[in-house]
Amino acid sequence: MTKPLHLGKSPITLVDLIDVARHGRAAALTEAARAAMRVSEEWVAGLSAQMDRGEPTQAIYSINTGFGSLSGRQAFETSAQARDLSRRLVVSNSAGVGRLFDQEVVRAAMLIRAASLTRGYSAVRGEVVETILTMLERGVVPAVPEYGSLGASGDLIPLAHMALVMSRDEAGESEIDSGEAWYRGELMSGVAAMKAAGIERLVLGPKEGLALLNGTSFSTAQTALALADAETLLATAEVAAAMSIEALMGFGDAFIPELHEARGHAGQIECAANIRRLLAGSALIDGGIGSDPKRQPPQDAYSLRCVPQVLGPVRDTLKFVRGIVETEMNAATDNPLIFADRLPGRSLKALSGGNFHAEYIAFAADFLSIVVTEIGNIAERRLFRLNDGTLNRGLPDMLVASEHVGMDCGYMLPQYLAAALVSDCKTLAHPDSVDSIPTCSNQEDHVSMANNAGRHARQIVKNIENVVGIEVLMAAQALELRLAEQKKGPDALSAASRAVLEMLRASAATDGRPIDYLERDKVLYPRMHAATELVHSGAVLEAVRAAMD
Repeated sequence: MTKPLHLGKSPITLVDLIDVARHGRAAALTEAARAAMRVSEEWVAGLSAQMDRGEPTQAIYSINTGFGSLSGRQAFETSAQARDLSRRLVVSNSAGVGRLFDQEVVRAAMLIRAASLTRGYSAVRGEVVETILTMLERGVVPAVPEYGSLGASGDLIPLAHMALVMSRDEAGESEIDSGEAWYRGELMSGVAAMKAAGIERLVLGPKEGLALLNGTSFSTAQTALALADAETLLATAEVAAAMSIEALMGFGDAFIPELHEARGHAGQIECAANIRRLLAGSALIDGGIGSDPKRQPPQDAYSLRCVPQVLGPVRDTLKFVRGIVETEMNAATDNPLIFADRLPGRSLKALSGGNFHAEYIAFAADFLSIVVTEIGNIAERRLFRLNDGTLNRGLPDMLVASEHVGMDCGYMLPQYLAAALVSDCKTLAHPDSVDSIPTCSNQEDHVSMANNAGRHARQIVKNIENVVGIEVLMAAQALELRLAEQKKGPDALSAASRAVLEMLRASAATDGRPIDYLERDKVLYPRMHAATELVHSGAVLEAVRAAMD
């Protein structure tokens, strides 16, 4: 069994997040995390005790005041009122609509929220974080609607739906206002899910309600999951591009290292090196490092020869996005932050600021959306070229045997689908971060819309996984047609292309039938669904790595 992820010893990484969100890895608090949390917790406990003794206290936002533009309306006098305030915030903010987030998004957001609270600035008890981690371990996943967050003041509405399941008022365990959650595959009330899992719902203390809600956790979770899939997608897109280049008998000169070193961009240099490795050993590629092209003209269309110049910037941008995402996964993002004993010589203990503003994540998600759309943009152009008998260097139209062209449509419609998907991405990739609608009596007058940006990024990645899956299918068909035309065997292919072709032909479509060479027209969607899953799961990459190790 995989060891639990320990929160508090070191920052969590994207790999850690995927392990917990998708693979069920448990997480646990370290004593160091508990100690860090205890300092601010005890400071707020001392303030609560002062309130209960009737001693004058300063107004501390969210502890003894209202929220947002209502923060100056009332100062609360007892810790009981402060606890009630926490619960009322959770109830009032549970106002989301739309389809429910995938469970992996909710699990990722729960881990990010827990990691943020362990930084020790949020004045929450260890029991709050332990409840979140126990829910993750035992499989209680709150049902959270997708719509509601503005990506500033935190992801208030989505996080409220999470907190609704794990908390209660002091009166008892009523199913009213307990939200909904999945437990062992069944959607039920929050009370029922927590009882079934043997987890006690908490009465939240002063500030704990806002500490749970006032963070970027859902925006970050969506962007992080999209990023993880985008990294796999990019590497697979290079494989698919190399297969298409090989099937179209491309020119190898476009990938010679000196050409890319002359420009100097790291991503471009790396992508060109990857394409060279993927094409190594092919008898179908003309020219390259060791020989000049024999055919004229010695250059291909941009969708072939400019793969490094397009996917290289994608690679560099995803590295930049990863830096932002992994920083945000470990950030203290609520408000106010409690700096008890952390400001030597100063009496100030609680600082109100704006770490909940998710502009970093909004930008990161928007950048991710733009560059992943470009993966699909250039791939779709190769699909068009593979299908067109005037552009594909002698292959039959629509990649069907010449005697069946006209009677059979072959791969005509998958290219239509790819065009539709890429067009959808062009709309979705409009940057959400440039939009802002003021809220809360203009107190919150600039917001990031990061939650929308993250949601769009995930959809774009899913769309382009389909496009690259289609390219794997069509490039495999084109390679077999090319081998037949050239009267060559599989040994004429690069090791990478041969491995993907063999893996694909050994795989089953979602209807159970083999993903075989398309001799005559068949219903295509089962094999397309299967190809997309081979891209998403990393199976295409695994086949290539095994062949090239």
